[in-house]
Amino acid sequence: MAHENKGATAEKLALAFLQRNGLQLIESNFRCRFGEIDLILHDGSTLVFVEVRLRSSQCFDGAAASVTSAKQGRITRAAETYLQQQRRDMPCRFDVVVLDGEHKIEWIKNAFAT
Repeated sequence: MAHENKGATAEKLALAFLQRNGLQLIESNFRCRFGEIDLILHDGSTLVFVEVRLRSSQCFDGAAASVTSAKQGRITRAAETYLQQQRRDMPCRFDVVVLDGEHKIEWIKNAFAT
């Protein structure tokens, strides 16, 4: 339960950070049979699928690598499902937001490609 609360808190902090940087929330915690997307936002005309990671240490080395290829595949399939359900055809990207225990935030735009 504590882990879920930390994850929800991390997602709220990440969302607030992204909104301060001009992104607009469309949906949070989109779930389908392939997986979950933490946050879906607009960045201008681009649809952004965001994975939020909470790190217990202050070391960000390999933050993008913390989203494994298997996880990337699940996020990509979930994003495809979202796009089909919403009948959206627009530029997309996949970002990762990493928070440490002190709420330091690292935003990795275009963290991985499909």
